[in-house]
Amino acid sequence: MALLHDAIATRVRAAIARAFGSDVADVDPMVRPTQDARFGDFQANVAMGLAKRLGKPPRAVAQAIVDAIDVDGVTAPPEIAGPGFINFRFDDAFLARAADAAARDRERLGVPAVARPDIVVVDYSGPNVAKEMHVGHLRSTVIGDAIARVLAFHGERVIRQNHVGDWGTQFGLLIQHLHEQQGGGLVGTASNVDLTAHYRAASERDAADAAFSERARNRVVALQSGDAETRRMWRRLVDTSAHQFQDVYDRLGVELVEDDIRGESFYNDRLAAVVADLRAKGLATESEGALCVFLDGFTTKDGAPLPLIVQKSDGGFLYATTDLAALRYRIEDLGARRIVYVTDARQRQHFQMVFAAARAAGWVPAGTRLDHVVFGSVLGEDGKPFKTRSGDTVRLADLLDEAEERARAIVREKNPDLDAATAAAVARAVGVGAIKYADLASDRVKDYVFSWDRMLAMDGNTAPYLQYAHARIRSIFRRANLAGPPAAPIVLGHPAERNLARLLLQLDGVVEAVAGSLEPHRLCGYLYEVATAFSSFYEACPVLQAPTAERGSRLVLADLTARTLATGLDLLGIEALERM
Repeated sequence: MALLHDAIATRVRAAIARAFGSDVADVDPMVRPTQDARFGDFQANVAMGLAKRLGKPPRAVAQAIVDAIDVDGVTAPPEIAGPGFINFRFDDAFLARAADAAARDRERLGVPAVARPDIVVVDYSGPNVAKEMHVGHLRSTVIGDAIARVLAFHGERVIRQNHVGDWGTQFGLLIQHLHEQQGGGLVGTASNVDLTAHYRAASERDAADAAFSERARNRVVALQSGDAETRRMWRRLVDTSAHQFQDVYDRLGVELVEDDIRGESFYNDRLAAVVADLRAKGLATESEGALCVFLDGFTTKDGAPLPLIVQKSDGGFLYATTDLAALRYRIEDLGARRIVYVTDARQRQHFQMVFAAARAAGWVPAGTRLDHVVFGSVLGEDGKPFKTRSGDTVRLADLLDEAEERARAIVREKNPDLDAATAAAVARAVGVGAIKYADLASDRVKDYVFSWDRMLAMDGNTAPYLQYAHARIRSIFRRANLAGPPAAPIVLGHPAERNLARLLLQLDGVVEAVAGSLEPHRLCGYLYEVATAFSSFYEACPVLQAPTAERGSRLVLADLTARTLATGLDLLGIEALERM
């Protein structure tokens, strides 16, 4: 649990029980960091809601809580503001002891792992086989990876699932085209085969040649019936795409590997059982020849019941069927107690209906959490969907190439003394980090504008600013020829020291909040606040030139700041640099 938050929340709850009886002790104390440091460090907003429940004036309720609370050794006596806000300012000695404990925890910085971990499945990225990853895959991949990292650090047992599109009629087109053009094989290595070009050519033939279309449909039947040669060709396509996807994941620093792939084909043998179970439970009914599930609360614009179609009139299955099979597999086979789906906002209603159908079928045990993490679109600076100048979709590999090239120019300008290998590594980390952070730093439900100048800026809430802040702190230790901080106690004598320590001790609360809300921008905002607080501390409080008694404390604070930034950046999937 969050140390600073809980230090106050537990005492507020105890005070409420003493003042008003144990029957209201379960009320949420509504403890939050203050928005303005002039009013203290944390604030409890419980009095207003509790006043309605008790039939008393809010300030009278707040006063009763203050009169009953014991904060000795933790905070100064709390103060009441406005209609009943209770403000708390931590005791400097308490903050110093807590910061000392965090600094000594070299692995987790005082952030405890959850006491009872759950199995959490995170479904993200989901590109399509035989198509290159493009900017449309960026948000799902980056946001999903950050969420998986945070949940794992929080202590959950995370299982990553990459639900790639590797089944369907499009493979009939592609396999038949390759069979006729290249004898069924793929010319070239997995890295240089242009599957997108082959798919585009197959689609053009499909539009122009009815005979080819018929042969492609027959190829689909062969694929679905298990024809050995067709399955061999299909397997080669899937493996080639998986290799190309992995190249992009490795460049992005995303923790997805080929073993995480559970494509649509994986669930093919489970679809009939899904439909049969829905039928047996009276949830699936025929409508215009198709088998549909009608759920309360879902209607068309005209108010008619909206169907979740699970089987077409020709017997074919749909995305909903596959998603239901995947959900069932994740709960029954993987043992998930929480499943997180990271897709764009256009699929919101689809997953609402899938979740509702699964619950109605009894496949979701009580207490199992299903989260749909939606996100907006990536826009160009003209406010329209982000495209190349020619209007094509931006390839993700090209985007990363440009990011590294632009970052390389910045690195050369800022630090021309770096050797070529170091400069290339720094440019790679800065460029990729800039793209990822720009995506993560904005509220994910909103669209965001892709701007090279903004995301690569060395000031403001950007990855390069945070990476530079980390490198700047590490340079302090290099200049002093120190491998690490001394074994000195933290002493908070200056307001800038105190503010920095207070922020560093909020990492546990931020991790817990992001693990709950699945909103990585909260972590980004926190890291930016830490970096700016360190800048103020560094300007106001000499470190290496400080008197001996203060020098050790400030080095410990600096080191804790660097490790906090490095940990936070790693949770976002961004490299913290030793030098820039």
